[in-house]
Amino acid sequence: MLKFNYSFQKVVDLKTSEKSHAEMKLSSAMGELQAEEQTLSQLFSDKDSLFDTLQNQTVNAVSAVQLQQMQDYINYIDQCILQKRQDIQSAQVKVEEKKEHLTTKMLDEKVWLQARGKALDSFQKEEMLREQNTLDEMATIRFVSRAR
Repeated sequence: MLKFNYSFQKVVDLKTSEKSHAEMKLSSAMGELQAEEQTLSQLFSDKDSLFDTLQNQTVNAVSAVQLQQMQDYINYIDQCILQKRQDIQSAQVKVEEKKEHLTTKMLDEKVWLQARGKALDSFQKEEMLREQNTLDEMATIRFVSRAR
């Protein structure tokens, strides 16, 4: 019995490798997005704790300078939050691009795997036909040799 040898196996392997690479890039982009979201969450947490501190300081005697510094810091955190939201939007766009890229690579791989599957089916049918012809030939030879 012959062994199946697909002539485009290197292309199939390349497409599989490209898909795996695209999966890793998507995973990395999703990790970056998650990190940005965690940073934004931390900024909101910092802002909330600063507001709590500011309210507590208002009850106690504090100078106007200290209140102004705290307000400036809150404004700074607000700026950071705005920037982080833009970073998150950028990361989300990057994730979507990586998803589309992965989808394309998955389709490419699927096409080549289907082509390989069809070639394998064809090979198996030919191999079965060869085996059947060999068996038929052997049966014919036996029949002819017995008939003599």
